[in-house]
Amino acid sequence: MPTLGQNQYGKAETRVVRITRDGATHHIRDLNVSVALSGAMTDVHLSGSNAAVLPTDTTKNTVYAFAKEHGITSPEEFAALLARHFVTSQPTIHRARVRIEEYAWDRIPTPGPGEHSFVRAGGGTRTAQVTFDGDAWEFLGGLTGLTVMNSTDSEFHGFVKDRYTTLPETSDRVLATDVTAVWRHGWTGDPAPAPVGDWDASWAAARRHILDGFARTYSLSLQQTLFAMGARVIDNLPEVDEIRLSLPNKHHFLVDLEPFGIKNETPDGAVYFAADRPYGLIEATVLRDGARALIPADMTNL
Repeated sequence: MPTLGQNQYGKAETRVVRITRDGATHHIRDLNVSVALSGAMTDVHLSGSNAAVLPTDTTKNTVYAFAKEHGITSPEEFAALLARHFVTSQPTIHRARVRIEEYAWDRIPTPGPGEHSFVRAGGGTRTAQVTFDGDAWEFLGGLTGLTVMNSTDSEFHGFVKDRYTTLPETSDRVLATDVTAVWRHGWTGDPAPAPVGDWDASWAAARRHILDGFARTYSLSLQQTLFAMGARVIDNLPEVDEIRLSLPNKHHFLVDLEPFGIKNETPDGAVYFAADRPYGLIEATVLRDGARALIPADMTNL
């Protein structure tokens, strides 16, 4: 006889832009909010009764109303407000998970009065996930789409070879990747209040240490570089107990120019072909000593 397993429902990808006007100076928080709710939902699945169901349209409306009434100081704090509201206001909802992507904007310097012109910022997308079940909180920070490259100081040799190996060893290669990272804050809070912190500063510091780890590591493998990136976050941010990184190897291959009588490796540089697929994919978790790994291995679930 079939039985109902884990289930959840909610509204995905509610886009909300909050513009705060401080006189002539404006501030933008641009979010993509996804809410997943779970609890006493057996009847709606088995009989179609909606008596326990808060409509997903209501979830969307709550995101907009909270953005206006409470403002958005950070993705983490906004997510916590929403998660706590859904769990404490509806007896049939026992757990709420709120995922947020934030899209950054940089100011465009203008000669006239006021600061209200912006350009979409590069350098990756900020992510956050907050989960609340009425007793405990889980806060995850993260980023995705952070593209980085080292044009030297990377080698790859001494690897296993079999009859199908054609890759040559190299003592100088281009190392490039698109960083996806998720890190877990090591504390939990009771239902009142949610944990607080300077979320913007903490996220900016994690991003900075990830970049420093990439730039400052003389790489003998992308795995070594990944660990160095994660280790810098753990060493420098005591609030973080775990970080998981996913690094696709964006291969750059030397173009063969010998048919044209051109040597492609000279002191003044070389020409490369940037391949988009297939690509190597390196993933691992870096933990604080004694901490448990709680972030799912499948990064696409976050």
